[in-house]
Order: sequence, then structure tokens, then C-alpha cells
Amino acid sequence: MEATSTEGRILDVLEEDAQASYAEIAERADVSKPTVRKYIRQMEEEGIIVGYSADVDPKKLSETSIALVGLDVASERYVEATRELKELDAVESLYTSSGDHMLMAEVRAPDGDALGEVIAETLLSIDGITAAHPSFLQERLK
Repeated sequence: MEATSTEGRILDVLEEDAQASYAEIAERADVSKPTVRKYIRQMEEEGIIVGYSADVDPKKLSETSIALVGLDVASERYVEATRELKELDAVESLYTSSGDHMLMAEVRAPDGDALGEVIAETLLSIDGITAAHPSFLQERLK
């Protein structure tokens, strides 16, 4: 987003701190609170802002293991496999990818063993998923 536009400045603040109040956003974006409300509502309605989330340091989660899993999917089963993945509680987020894998999934489980089971027994059992390549997250650096 172009940071010089009003919309861009508001988004910059929200991306830095999704919990910032309208007053904080207005001050940091150099606009009024009503302007902030108007732009945020408009961006939510247009689907520019699709949600608010918390950044999590996986190392500090005492009872959760997280992996980013690259998934290879047979092209003829892509739509169905994606629908199934989006329904799984263990899949926190799912992204299309232009890299080595068609999809990237953020997968969470109580511990490393459970995470391995989710990958081996759940993800790989979905018709059309041909391979799963996990990277287990250890420490958040930024």
C-alpha cells in the first residue's frame, strides 16, 4: 500500500498494531477519528481488511507446536483438497503459493508428535494431496 495515501497510512498503523484505538490510528496517520472510522469500515466492506490477528511467538506457547507445511496437490483435486484443508481445526491458516509447493499451511497441534500425526494421518489422507513438506517453527525473530 502506498504510505502517502490516507488509506495507506491507516493500514500501516493497523499492520504495526492491530489493536490500536481509533484515536491512536488518527494521531499516527495524521487524520481525524471519524476519517479513521470511515476508512476502516470501507476497507472491511471492500474486503481489503479481512480480519485482525495476533502475532504469536511459537517458542513461548508452552503447549503448542507450529509447522509451516508446503503441500503438493494434484491439479484435478485442487478445489476439493483446499476445501477440506480449510475445514480442519489444526490448520490455522492456508495460503496459495508460487514457490515450490502449491499451498502453504500453518498447522498447530499440542506437541511435535501430535503435529507429525496431523501431517501424516490427516493432511496426507486428503484425496489429491501428494506430498507434505513441514518446517517446524522454533523461535520468532521479528
